[in-house]
Amino acid sequence: MNENKRSITELGDPSNPHGEAGAEMLAGMNERHSPVTSWAISFFELSAGDRVLDIGCGGGETLHKLAEMLPDGQFTGLDHSELSVRISSEHNQSSINDGRMNIVQGSVEELPFREDSFNRIITVESFYFWPDPAENLKEVCRVLDRNGQFLIVADIHGGAELSDEDLANIRKYGLFNPTPGELEELLHNAGFSQVCIHTRSDKTWICAEARK
Repeated sequence: MNENKRSITELGDPSNPHGEAGAEMLAGMNERHSPVTSWAISFFELSAGDRVLDIGCGGGETLHKLAEMLPDGQFTGLDHSELSVRISSEHNQSSINDGRMNIVQGSVEELPFREDSFNRIITVESFYFWPDPAENLKEVCRVLDRNGQFLIVADIHGGAELSDEDLANIRKYGLFNPTPGELEELLHNAGFSQVCIHTRSDKTWICAEARK
């Protein structure tokens, strides 16, 4: 990460994107996170009519990918950043216009949805910032339908051999970066009955797949 990108990230605040720097940062995240997102969503068993929630939808690229893969699905994006909701909505305007997608502002601490509302839920590069992961995962479990899938996706994890830059960013931004074993325990404790941890030997990527 060069000095210019570092200053954009610091000014834009990845935990709560805002301002011009936040908009630039979100555009960069859409591009940088695309490979790990494509890898992770291959674990989804998507079916016609699926109801999909993206928690921490950021710049909206994950929703965009999923909407292209599942033309007859229903999609909801949620982010606590007003800017992220706006940018994600702009990125997915055609799906919103078609009535297939809705993007709302809210927090994972109290998801504004009824029990069993979704049968697919994903969060990409946002779990680092969740305020109380153990409790927040219970909220995810609450809104996930029986036998539904939940994916936690990140391009680093606590069990990987991380670069000095990654370690510095973890300290700087106070990222929650559990090991695969810790993540599996958190998911089981939150009420998920089946957990499978996917990693890649050639990357520091992780995708935790959980079922209710």
